[in-house]
Amino acid sequence: MSDELKILLEKAKNVRMTREEREEQRRSFAYGNSKIENDRITRETIDREAESLAAEDGSQN
Repeated sequence: MSDELKILLEKAKNVRMTREEREEQRRSFAYGNSKIENDRITRETIDREAESLAAEDGSQN
């Protein structure tokens, strides 16, 4: 492993994502995995369903 990569990995250990960043990552993950199985899936589909689920459980994100 290069020294540059080791430095970047050490820096990454200290990164703390905000709630909004985690939600964005979650939706991106859902989109990527869903798109593999179904070409009709769009980011808008994922956003719509995430909002619907959040409304059902009373959360904001």
